[in-house]
Amino acid sequence: MKELLKLIAQGLVDDPSAVEVVEDEPNEEGVIVFHLHVAEGDMGRVIGKQGRIAKALRTVMHAAAARQSVKVSVEID
Repeated sequence: MKELLKLIAQGLVDDPSAVEVVEDEPNEEGVIVFHLHVAEGDMGRVIGKQGRIAKALRTVMHAAAARQSVKVSVEID
């Protein structure tokens, strides 16, 4: 799932080499947190107008997680 998030983010940004995804260990509730880091100039492209692209990223990740019976959260840093 880490690779899925990285692949989608690289398709959105101008500088794909700056995309980095850090996966945390599951917390006490069993939620895996993914931290998405992009270049400063690409932050707006990943978030989108009114957060629509960020919401879509989270929706795709939740769907992928449901197929594997895990819970995920995506934070854009």
